[in-house]
Amino acid sequence: MLKKTKASDSSSLFLVSSKQYFEEAVQSGLEKRNLRVYPAVQSYLVSLLEYYLDARNLFHKDISESGQKKPDTLAEMLLIAVNSEHREKTELLKQLGDRSLYISGFFGDSLKRKIVDVDYYAEMGGTAYAALADCVAEDTTAQVYRTFSRQFIDFVDVLTYISESSAIKTDQDLLRLYDRYMRTGSELAKDKLVELGVLTVPRDQVKLARQD
Repeated sequence: MLKKTKASDSSSLFLVSSKQYFEEAVQSGLEKRNLRVYPAVQSYLVSLLEYYLDARNLFHKDISESGQKKPDTLAEMLLIAVNSEHREKTELLKQLGDRSLYISGFFGDSLKRKIVDVDYYAEMGGTAYAALADCVAEDTTAQVYRTFSRQFIDFVDVLTYISESSAIKTDQDLLRLYDRYMRTGSELAKDKLVELGVLTVPRDQVKLARQD
């Protein structure tokens, strides 16, 4: 990722890691929203943003590794999660919470025009994080999930701020662009995503996701 910085007498461009970029973005977002959080919560947000740099992670496969059809809705995913064995339960709950939070923050404007709005995502995501907190043994990790559960909308606002300040658009066009890039490997779609400030996976890796 390129970031501009001022030298003593001139401006220059240098490469920074996505982690460093998001550490600064999250810190700025938290300060803007006047939120004080544990370092572990801040680190979790950074990791979440890094994870979704790979566009494929916004879309789940229809069939799981075990051959089972995956749920179509967040409510179905939550129902399956709470009735699953511990390992699968924690994986599904984390996936549900993280996806709900990210989509609410980055695509909230789009959700306002849908039957399923941000409130639905907040309810599903908050519930998932609360259940996840009860599943983990480590106190610090449990506290992180409880924080996201109790202050879900606050963190949606943080991600929305990051989205807007980084010129990543919060509308249906970006979702369509992701989908087009994922399904076709379109160079035009890729160039547009790069222009909008979204890091994408190499085209040769995307081609692996074309098979439906």
